[in-house]
This record gives sequence, C-alpha cells and structure tokens, in this order.
Amino acid sequence: MAVLDKWTPLHELELVERRMRNLFNAAGFPAPLPAADVYETDDEFVVELEAPGFEREELAVEVTDHTLTIKGTRKETTEEQEKSFRFHERLERAFERRFPLPVAADEEHLEARFERGVLEVRAPKAVAAKPRKVPIGSK
Repeated sequence: MAVLDKWTPLHELELVERRMRNLFNAAGFPAPLPAADVYETDDEFVVELEAPGFEREELAVEVTDHTLTIKGTRKETTEEQEKSFRFHERLERAFERRFPLPVAADEEHLEARFERGVLEVRAPKAVAAKPRKVPIGSK
C-alpha cells in the first residue's frame, strides 16, 4: 500500500537552504555565525549570543575601544573525525563575533553570564558627570 506524504513548501525551502550551506562550506566559505540579539534598556546595553554545545570555558569576551568581541573555540573530538555527515548545521569548532558598543556604554563594568547555551553580556550605561562649580582663584 502506498503512503501519501503531505507536501509542505517550507520543508522544501529547508532542504534547499541546507544544500546551499553545504555547497558554500565545500567551496571554502566561512561557516555561519551564531545568532545574536542586541538591545538597549533604560540602564544598559545587552548582547545575547547563542552558543549551544559550547562550555563556558570555551568562550571568551573582550572589549577594546568600544568594540565587544566574543570568541568560541571548541576542541575537536576523535568521535567527530569518524563521522561522515549527510548535512552539517551546527556551529563549527571556532567562531568570532564583534559588536560595536555605544560611547555611553561603561566598558569597565561589563558583566557576562552563560546559561543554557546563551551568553549574555551586559554593559551598564555610564553615569553622566554632573556639572560642578569650579572656584576661580587669584594669582
């Protein structure tokens, strides 16, 4: 007895996207970067970056000249060398993403947290200096 499968155009698009990604990977183009959200609240700037499969120790966060750099480096296991992938969508062993921080971000007080595969970096907004009176002296 023949089984009928319902045709879904989104499934076809997924297959085309996978084939294109494999084609680009085979041609030597860089692997896709991890997804990120960047947003601002009243008190801080926040970057949330997905890094599933990475351990906290395999991630690094640096800030220089109002540029936030997030790097991930995962050690290759011998198990992965023995596999012959039909398609490969997960993050590669290493990635690097850079995010510009606004001038109002307080780079000295960044906080980073890694939980459930998401790295969250928070940069508080710098407190604006209040004007103060400067006494004028004589010579």
